[in-house]
Amino acid sequence: MSWELREHAGRHYAVLFHYALPDDAWAVELSEAVPASAEGAENPNATMTHLPGAAFLVAHVPDEDPNLQPTVRLYGPDERVVPYEVMRWFMEQVADQVERCRIAFEQGEPEAVE
Repeated sequence: MSWELREHAGRHYAVLFHYALPDDAWAVELSEAVPASAEGAENPNATMTHLPGAAFLVAHVPDEDPNLQPTVRLYGPDERVVPYEVMRWFMEQVADQVERCRIAFEQGEPEAVE
């Protein structure tokens, strides 16, 4: 699993990448990042101050059949506002993952997508 963090208007967001075996697809998850720990938040030398939280938006990118289209699912009972720049960043990450999966499929290397 890998992830990227971004701050926008004082809030932290995370995009997490992992393989969703039941879906035979890569999952790209958007969440509001949570503090890694009280110590990490106070330590300027800490490498990671925030970690991915519970996903509220998940894109599934199939990697075994290029004819299957990616899908996006919304999660959560609460209304959530996602800033435009954060949504754009997330969708760019999804588009990059789609491109990596399709290139790997064409080259016959689906495991090389990560």
